[in-house]
Parts: sequence; structure tokens; C-alpha cells
Amino acid sequence: QVQLVESGGRLVQAGGSLRLSCAVSGRTVSWYSMGWFRQAPGKEREIVGAITWTGGTPYYADSVKGRFTISRDNAKNTVYLQMNSLRSDDTAVYYCVAGGSPPWTTWTYWGQGTQVTVSS
Repeated sequence: QVQLVESGGRLVQAGGSLRLSCAVSGRTVSWYSMGWFRQAPGKEREIVGAITWTGGTPYYADSVKGRFTISRDNAKNTVYLQMNSLRSDDTAVYYCVAGGSPPWTTWTYWGQGTQVTVSS
């Protein structure tokens, strides 16, 4: 069993930056592709980005491309989501996921989520 625990969500002003972390336990993170989803109030959950277990070129949703960066530190069993130039429409609960594959719509493991609120 894999456990995912997100942290780093908070209130931030528009234009600011934030880094989310996802600590993985139960299995070695290097075995899995990892990703981030988000769900805004009243909206469906959507993929933010994903990175394969080899750490190759990450996938990003068009809405975050050029602003968000996914990275992984296999030695620390941790995945990160660096978010820059934040906008009010980035406000959402962000979920760390593990065990997916292209086209990144289905994932085996989910974290409990961390709230990101961007004030305009």
C-alpha cells in the first residue's frame, strides 16, 4: 500500500509562488509515475501535471504550462509542484497521485489533498 501526504498549501496573493510537497511512504517512489490533480469549487477534478518514474519530460495541462513545474526526488521519496505566477483560478484543492500512465486520467493512489487559495 502506498500513502501520499501533501503539504505546502496556503493562502497566497496573485502573482506569488508556492511549492507543494508530496511525501510518499509504503513503497519506493521511484517505482511509480507521479502527478498532481486539482479540484476547484464547483468544478471537476483535473490533471495538473505528471512525471514518469524515469523523470523524463513531464506532462502539463495547458492552463499551467510555463508556470508550474513538477519534480521528484527519489532519494527523499518526495514529489514537488512548484507553482509560479499564481492566479485566482488556480485556487483549488491539490491532490498528489501515484501509479498512473498516459493519458494520465487514471491513477491508483491518491493523497488527501491540500488547499491552495490565491487572492486577487
